[in-house]
Amino acid sequence: MADTPLRFISVSAEVTPWSKVGGLADVAQALPVALARRGHQVIAVTPRYRDYADAWDTRRTARFGLFGQVHEVRYFHAEIDGVHRIFIDHPVLARGGVYADENGVFGDNLLRFALLSRAAIEAPHHVGLELPEEGRDTVLMAHDWHGALAAVYLAARYRHFGVLQRARSMLVIHNMAHQGVYAPDAFSGLDLERSWWPTMEMGGVLNLLKGGIMAADRVVTVSPRYADEIRSPEGGFGLDPLLRLRGPVVGGVVNGLDTQAWDPAHDPHLVAPYDAGNLAGKAACKAAIQAELGLPVDAGVPLVAFVGRLDAQKGLDLLLAVRDWLVSQGAQLAVLGSGDPRLEDAMRRAQGPTVRAHIGFSGPMAHRLTAGADILVVPSRFEPCGLTQVQAMRYGTVPVVAATGGLVDTVQPYEPFAQTGTGWLFAPGSAGDLARALGEALYTWRHWRDSFQDIARRGMARDASWDAPAAAYEAMARESLAWPAFV
Repeated sequence: MADTPLRFISVSAEVTPWSKVGGLADVAQALPVALARRGHQVIAVTPRYRDYADAWDTRRTARFGLFGQVHEVRYFHAEIDGVHRIFIDHPVLARGGVYADENGVFGDNLLRFALLSRAAIEAPHHVGLELPEEGRDTVLMAHDWHGALAAVYLAARYRHFGVLQRARSMLVIHNMAHQGVYAPDAFSGLDLERSWWPTMEMGGVLNLLKGGIMAADRVVTVSPRYADEIRSPEGGFGLDPLLRLRGPVVGGVVNGLDTQAWDPAHDPHLVAPYDAGNLAGKAACKAAIQAELGLPVDAGVPLVAFVGRLDAQKGLDLLLAVRDWLVSQGAQLAVLGSGDPRLEDAMRRAQGPTVRAHIGFSGPMAHRLTAGADILVVPSRFEPCGLTQVQAMRYGTVPVVAATGGLVDTVQPYEPFAQTGTGWLFAPGSAGDLARALGEALYTWRHWRDSFQDIARRGMARDASWDAPAAAYEAMARESLAWPAFV
């Protein structure tokens, strides 16, 4: 007998292509699609930050009391790739920005995401997608601190009062560094009984991620290595004792990749297609990106790339520290990204004849640079999963990455004698070890080109799709439904 299809309610603050700040948006887009392809009903809920032409007004509304006022939300609906995309409309959400704008972080984000969390739980009912009796076979999937309140509300406002008793919740943590911390008096506006304050209090303040960790039936991170790291003082950002306490239900699943959007054989952003059987097109992509960035067009010079946020977590300062050494090795360096204004300025100053920086982010350029580079460097101090190294391997670009989080789970160290591996790893936070790993990669590129291309081809052969991750999420969901709700 086939397994019973499940119902997933995914709650996220951002989702590609409607809203995007980081990798969370890509997961919130692709994971529901992968689950739907496995035969499940998936309802993905996110704010309606602006008018989206592909979502229609259901004219259904709901009211929730938060922060001393009654707020009426409106539900917009679109069914795309087998997923019911529900957009929550309310004036506090419709500002265009996800978390902030040019004036800084929105001061009412707690209200905004509390409203999202409440509205998400009732979204199926209001758009005519009724859940089974008592929420049977239903799993609420809450992403990061912005969705963590959905797990809390399910336990405190629904199951506690005999509603959705058989539904379960799963908190998906994409980055422990962001926890949703607010002043203690903000708790009174959340429409929760005072008995829930100890569950959400940490160090005298309100911590939404802590509340989600304590209320969810399962806690999942975006890689197995990161699931281990967050249970340590170094990676837990103060919440590691709670994660160790909940250890039996904490796990990790490596993010997949949209392998249709990231396919060098059919990428409309590339000047020439290529695949593992014929890498000739990659040489044309390299020449094109060198010309686009104003670098000398030279196939005989290795091109090293960095694509990502320019901030301390991503280790751009380490890359700047080895910049002169890299130039002395005859390599070119190209950086694409935005972030900390100080690092943006530092990167601009670091430019030279063989070093170029594109400050800002461009999706098409990310594709072109990933395809054209020989080596992609990911010097993160910590990295829950990371997608740039997966995209690089998909495009035959060899990654040099810090040995942390999902980078360890996705990049196999190169072993020259066994001729195995897909890249190089180095000690996180060490500019010296970064130079060592880059040196080995450059040496192999120059003197053992066939071996370097074999490394690239092994990376291209790696299964980067969402098939296996979606199956793992389904298994966790079924396991959580088989056990009593966590109290």
